[in-house]
Amino acid sequence: MRLAESKFLKSVALALAMLIAVPPAALARFQPTSGPDSISIEQEIQLGRQAAQQTEQKEPMLPDNNEITVYVRHLGEQLTAVAPGYKWPYQFHVVNTKVVNAFALPGGPMFVNIGAIMEADHEDELAGVMAHEISHVVQRHATRAYTKQQKYSVGLGILGAILGGRGGLASLAELGAQFGLGSYFLKNSRQSESEADLLGTDIMYDAGYNPQGLADFFSKLEEQGGQGTPQFLSDHPNPGNREAAVQKELATLPPKRFKPDGPEFLHIKQLVGSMQHPGSGAPHAQQIQSGAAPSGIEPSGSFQTFQHNMYSVDYPSNWQIFGDPQSDVTIAPQGGIIQNSRGQSEVAYGVIISIFETEQRGNSSNSLDDGTHQLMDQLRQGNPEMRQSGSEENIRVNNAAGKSIDFTSKSPLQGQKERDWLVTVQRSDGNISYLVFIAPETSFGSLRPTFEQMLRSFHVK
Repeated sequence: MRLAESKFLKSVALALAMLIAVPPAALARFQPTSGPDSISIEQEIQLGRQAAQQTEQKEPMLPDNNEITVYVRHLGEQLTAVAPGYKWPYQFHVVNTKVVNAFALPGGPMFVNIGAIMEADHEDELAGVMAHEISHVVQRHATRAYTKQQKYSVGLGILGAILGGRGGLASLAELGAQFGLGSYFLKNSRQSESEADLLGTDIMYDAGYNPQGLADFFSKLEEQGGQGTPQFLSDHPNPGNREAAVQKELATLPPKRFKPDGPEFLHIKQLVGSMQHPGSGAPHAQQIQSGAAPSGIEPSGSFQTFQHNMYSVDYPSNWQIFGDPQSDVTIAPQGGIIQNSRGQSEVAYGVIISIFETEQRGNSSNSLDDGTHQLMDQLRQGNPEMRQSGSEENIRVNNAAGKSIDFTSKSPLQGQKERDWLVTVQRSDGNISYLVFIAPETSFGSLRPTFEQMLRSFHVK
């Protein structure tokens, strides 16, 4: 045998051996995505634990040794055993509420509502919901969203919490509350949902569950609607053709016989149905305790200039800058950023200025419209109570194309409504600068001349 032929045969043998040794998870076509993340793995685990503790204090929990919780934990362990990437310290809990929901916190804590178990007709459907949530953890979607918001902020009240009262990043302990139930960071984008569907399909396949159950569960909720469903679907928006995407991903994997509904699942379904008060709990609403409007809001008659690396703007000399020239900023009067009952800072009076990175860059005539509508979608996602007031207006901001839109929402000042004036400005790189002028509805009129003067001074660099 010639040397070249011998080397070829050895290479083939080695390749076959490697294929035999490949674990089941490696068969998955979809590779977990990654991206900039300012939170380390250790910090993410700590954040998740803090948020989990707060969730357990607010929600009606089943005990960890409850038979239903034990079953959910066993199902979760089968799925996480084949999940790719870092081995997070997953934990599984059951919330005793009929609201159909399930969510995973950064670092691995997962909460499954009784309502989700009641809604699942087959074990594949419940496994699909859980595999989907595990996929968000694997791909670190929550902390990546936080990292992106640090650079391109899209929240109103949440930005104040990120910047903190001293202009720096909030402490790790303070951040934990921002990743809990109802958090902006658990409301996923359609891109994140698509990624979680595909990776969830592969996780289900590797664990022996039919991935069709994932698509079936979401489709069923969209078709029937009902109490509790809108919140679940708002946190998990349909990325489009979800069922077709799952089937396409499944078609890339070898045919396989999947597990049928086992006696354990059927027993749990009967157990839930026989509970004396199934889903007796309900989320406890938290009210912001902030009292009356703070003093010191009136702007001075003199202005000074703030130089950001992306723009410049004039602002009242008795107002303060929260942020720095490389990041998002809030310009607010003393007392304009207040603390809610959870110790988070929210903007009640002031201006948020930031850059929004559009999904499609370019200098087309529609780029400003597209970017503005993308931003509006994310603003509404972060603050579902925002309502557009009036129509969009095309304006010019120092010779740059812009758009002006008014919104109303709930003010962090208890019992008051808020007025939010959004102005977007086209940038040469295809992204947009934006300003959100914020004040309670009763005070907005008196502050409008100051806001307009700030806008007239705004120059894109």
